[in-house]
Amino acid sequence: MNPTKKHLLVIPSIDIKDGKTVRVVQGIPELDCKEYGNDPVEMAMLWRAENAKMLHVVDFDGAIDLSRKNLEIIKNICSSVIIPVEFAGGIRSIEDANLYFDAGVARITINTMALENKNLFIKLFEKFGPSKIVLSLDILDDELITRGRQKKTGLNYLSFAKEIAEIGIERCIVTDVKRNGSVQGPNIYYSKEIAINTKMKVTHSGGIRNKDELIDLQELLHIGIDSVIIGRAFYENRFPCQKLWRVAESGLFN
Repeated sequence: MNPTKKHLLVIPSIDIKDGKTVRVVQGIPELDCKEYGNDPVEMAMLWRAENAKMLHVVDFDGAIDLSRKNLEIIKNICSSVIIPVEFAGGIRSIEDANLYFDAGVARITINTMALENKNLFIKLFEKFGPSKIVLSLDILDDELITRGRQKKTGLNYLSFAKEIAEIGIERCIVTDVKRNGSVQGPNIYYSKEIAINTKMKVTHSGGIRNKDELIDLQELLHIGIDSVIIGRAFYENRFPCQKLWRVAESGLFN
């Protein structure tokens, strides 16, 4: 194995609503208690036990109605695992960002603020920098949607990505909302277009259903797609998690 060879980072997603772990299909959360129970903190510890290197945590209450009722859960997740936690969910101000950084999250993902208040987004980015701020692009039929995937913006995803990349953003999360939680296979077109045309690093999200599709994404490392968020496929045991981490770490994605 070549120790310098880079490999796709696989990031489990923990989606939270009303204090419970949920599965999300096209932006609509539903309670997930079939496989692992519904405690987000226990879920975080499970993924860490399975040797995950990062977690992606989404607060749907925060994203949709700006509620902070899950803040203590976020704090408990961050204090329960030693790996970085990436957070998404209703950050609309610099004060909100401070709140979650103080709670222990390693970086935050921004969607609505970037789309609706670019000047504030620039101030946020200038304060915290590219290692702490990630742009999240939720795409529906080439159009960006926002406010917890509830509102269409009329903005073309690629035009906006090119514009926002100019301020120095280094990473974005790209989600085809139609494929999110569908386990129907990923639409990598959007991720490829953004990576190639903006030179940002891209975390792909949505549609992954098996190890072969991870290997397909691994082949796109050279254009900047270096990580993937997986939710429902993990919760439905689409592949053995422990085996997945071993494969990713042993360099078998060749």
